[in-house]
Amino acid sequence: MKQLQRIAGVLLDVDGTLVDSNDAHARAWERAFREHGYDVPFERIRPLIGMGGDKILPLVANLDPGSIDGELVADRRRAVFFRDHLPVLRAQRGARQLVQLLRERGLRLAVATSAKAEEIDGLLRAARVDDLVDEVVTNSHAGASKPEPDILQLALHRIRCAPAQAFMIGDTPYDIEAAGRSGIVTIALRCGGSSNQDLAGAFAVYNDPEALANDLDRVLAS
Repeated sequence: MKQLQRIAGVLLDVDGTLVDSNDAHARAWERAFREHGYDVPFERIRPLIGMGGDKILPLVANLDPGSIDGELVADRRRAVFFRDHLPVLRAQRGARQLVQLLRERGLRLAVATSAKAEEIDGLLRAARVDDLVDEVVTNSHAGASKPEPDILQLALHRIRCAPAQAFMIGDTPYDIEAAGRSGIVTIALRCGGSSNQDLAGAFAVYNDPEALANDLDRVLAS
């Protein structure tokens, strides 16, 4: 098992990890599909949140994300999310505390998210960490979304860390898979709705950012 004493950087997921937004994303997708004639229930979409729309569209509706219908559904999802959900999102418990502690320990931080670039500012404000993270890599910056490793690999490059010098904090099996394919371990959080079984590939699992923050020094010394 990888040791963490030599860690210099941390990659941070946002949706589900720092802000309670996974249900909101699924609801926005459900409405967008329905309005364009696709019957895709919330229960089908919800387990896929953590992937980008480029993965969700073909999986649940056999839509090419570059097609006219695919772009219409994605654009409507984004509009619904911005209007109905983003203004009322709340930070996960301890989100700001955790990110502050990571900075205080001298770690280089980068957000690595499947969200689009136009969404990330609002999500970081909702998580109350928008002033704490300097590097942000989104689905708009990389070739493919999680569980592909592209986003994480670019984030590693931005913070000038080798895979062995970093770990990921995420909340879905897609974070764990993308990190593993990048040579990075994941510390996973249950607050995004994933079960222990879903997160079985993580180095460690905590309930939420607060629980990890309270145990951070022990984790970094492990």
